[in-house]
Amino acid sequence: MRTEPSAPAPTSDRRARRRQETIEEILDIAQAVMTEEGVNGLSLAEVARRLGVQPPSIYKYFPSLMAIYDALFLRGQVEHLASMREAMANATPGLDALTKGLEASGRWLLAHRALGQLMFWRPVPSFEPSDASFAPSIEMVRLQRAALADAVAAGELGPGADSDEAVYLISTFIAGVLTQAMANEPDLPWGEGRFTPTFPKLMQLVPALYPPRTPTKKRRS
Repeated sequence: MRTEPSAPAPTSDRRARRRQETIEEILDIAQAVMTEEGVNGLSLAEVARRLGVQPPSIYKYFPSLMAIYDALFLRGQVEHLASMREAMANATPGLDALTKGLEASGRWLLAHRALGQLMFWRPVPSFEPSDASFAPSIEMVRLQRAALADAVAAGELGPGADSDEAVYLISTFIAGVLTQAMANEPDLPWGEGRFTPTFPKLMQLVPALYPPRTPTKKRRS
């Protein structure tokens, strides 16, 4: 039976695909500029120069520099969340999952320092992410809070660990380690050098801060 050749994709589909490819290329270039020049070193003029177009052409894809920052923020948050989620899914629920998820976070952030700084260190004071771009960050906190709840349920931590306070405390541990590493040993991967190897020791403090309940001894009759 003879089959008819498939019809070519509509012109509008091809244009949409080319437009998305150009958007991704702009974001790739912008990320490279931030990595080389610092997050605040990003400019539409430099992105346009590397893309081989005039600066006004960028406005066909992004209305402003802040829109590029927002798209990069979303890109980073999505990739970072996926890295954490995968590590936690392959770990034992509770403290093990939380620790492995945060270590995966650290590895990702050191490998993508410019995006990490944009996401968590606020190097551009005038930039505020949109609600859509910030949504993966909310999910990241939910994952950590769920791991803490699992640790409480397993008797690894006391009830106080199932709290926003515990999330803030642990985020201070990981952010402190990464800040020191980025400032002093930016080219070393996670687990090497003076700072990131201390993170497991910091996590050992969590049960001391939120001690699990000890079983009540039965009185003799």
